[in-house]
Amino acid sequence: MCAVFGFLDYKGKVSNAILKKLIHYLSVSAEVRGTDATGIAYVRGGSMVTYKKPKPAHKVKLFFPKDTRAVIGHTRFTTQGSEKRNCNNHPFEGRCGKESFALAHNGVLYNDRELRREQHLPPTPVETDSYIAVQLLEQGQQLDKENIRRTAELVEGSFVFTILRNDNTLFLVKGNNPLTVYHFPALGLYVYASTKSILDNALKKVNLNSKYCEVDISEGETLEITPNGKLNRIDFEMQDYIHTMFNPYNWNYLNYAKWWEADEREELLLEYCGTFGVSEEEVELLLEVGYDPDEIEELLMDTAAMEEAISEAKTLLQCEA
Repeated sequence: MCAVFGFLDYKGKVSNAILKKLIHYLSVSAEVRGTDATGIAYVRGGSMVTYKKPKPAHKVKLFFPKDTRAVIGHTRFTTQGSEKRNCNNHPFEGRCGKESFALAHNGVLYNDRELRREQHLPPTPVETDSYIAVQLLEQGQQLDKENIRRTAELVEGSFVFTILRNDNTLFLVKGNNPLTVYHFPALGLYVYASTKSILDNALKKVNLNSKYCEVDISEGETLEITPNGKLNRIDFEMQDYIHTMFNPYNWNYLNYAKWWEADEREELLLEYCGTFGVSEEEVELLLEVGYDPDEIEELLMDTAAMEEAISEAKTLLQCEA
């Protein structure tokens, strides 16, 4: 599990000091989903700039210039490709014709090797599955909705992609991983993070003194937020992913696909829950009383809520006994 976070300031009303404070607390709050590496990307003079280090967020000073209008960020929990090689850390830079962009990914992509063969993609020193999205986008001459839709429909796995183009257009591409987006209309500010708890915890430390609303974003949808704040929605079709090693005859049974996906996510939760101070037995307890993987993942980000859920689950099972 990793985390994405960032903002788009389309009116230029919010001071640079406040925006830096916002990114700092977003990154530190996002440490609950990864401490192996931290990085951001922004536009300076029409060019992309990335800054990333193989360190937890609280040990990294995240700087961006005074006139910065958008920042995308990422905290990493390493699953593929050592964080010690900084090229494996997010965000990644890419080019589409004359346009440049940066991309950050939360999730796991399972068909990256197959896509490299099928799409005849060039060799790369980057070892992560995430980088396949950059290479697919680079096949297009423009970073536009059709290019992003094509990429989102080619990859198989779990994902949220955040993409910043060098004109400060922000794309939030939501697969089946969590993402929360807030809009502050009076300030002209969009802020997002992987989970609501990360976003809320950061905003408690940054007093924006303005009302906000949550922006709806569904699985299989991309939000395009232009530099002047206009919001466009782009739909795409999610792949029902069953890796070929489990599907040698290319069966396409939707129910089987859903079963395999849920089963695999439960295994991942059981594997990584100890990182958050929660035992496998406690996760199995929550699954037994009806929590799904998405709900448990959200609870892992909130210690108090997790403790309450475990206590209620134990009480429920005792009553049933």
